[in-house]
Amino acid sequence: MSAAAGLPLTTPGQGRGLLDVLDRRYLLRLIVRKELRVRYRGSVLGMAWTYVKPAIQFGVYFLALGVFLGQREAVPDYAVYLFSGIIVMNFFGEGFGNATRSILWNAPLVNKIYLPRELFPVASLWVSAVHFFPQFLVLLVAAVVAGWRPTPAELAAGVVGFVIVALLALGLGLLFGAVNVFYRDAENFVDLIVMVATWGSPVLYTWNLVHAALPEWLWRIYQANPLTAAVELFHYAFWYGGTGRPQSLPAGGAPLPPDLWTWAGIALVVSLVVVTVGQIVFRRLEGRFAQEL
Repeated sequence: MSAAAGLPLTTPGQGRGLLDVLDRRYLLRLIVRKELRVRYRGSVLGMAWTYVKPAIQFGVYFLALGVFLGQREAVPDYAVYLFSGIIVMNFFGEGFGNATRSILWNAPLVNKIYLPRELFPVASLWVSAVHFFPQFLVLLVAAVVAGWRPTPAELAAGVVGFVIVALLALGLGLLFGAVNVFYRDAENFVDLIVMVATWGSPVLYTWNLVHAALPEWLWRIYQANPLTAAVELFHYAFWYGGTGRPQSLPAGGAPLPPDLWTWAGIALVVSLVVVTVGQIVFRRLEGRFAQEL
């Protein structure tokens, strides 16, 4: 009797979704390395592009909003405040966008062999994290120069904010990545979502301006957006301590929204729900990926 005789039968091409990614970590690392090599093949600057884009973004926003519109006077250490939000949105935008396109980018592998298709969106998110951490180091240096002395709660806020963004980008990437195989318009929707999310989260302005302009019910919807909570958690982690933890801003508003940890918990739950929905849709559609590609 062969060694395989006692093993239970399984349906070919079906797996356990994201759990299979954990069992194939070595293969995941190979895909990540392949994506990094392909991305920078023939590039002169290589990984230096990780700094160029956020530097230009920061310069444009700081000049337009900080200098021309006076946010530099209204928000202490506005440069740290702005950059901490920018790197959050860059991580989300790159992770979400690349995960959406990951199945198409890896069409030859999808057509030739069976492997957990979730490997590709997860690998794209991993590549986005690789690009995130050099920007994060710049933020740390700027925060320390500004006088940053974090408390354990503030450090925990940064970790929770990162987890929220990673989960949200992965969940949306699974959902839109599966749909994008059948309808290429999904890529255009992703670009629109990222653009709206950047301006619809307190990256470039303070939450007080939104609270003053919206009715209470709409304000609560705004706060329930996981990206809003993630950005505010990064502000709490890397900006708030460098400003001396003031009770109010020079303009009269509070530096942090009320019930921040409550909204962070809601954001974490919403992100987990998005991952669950994305995984369900992805598994329902993945059986037709090869024939569509």
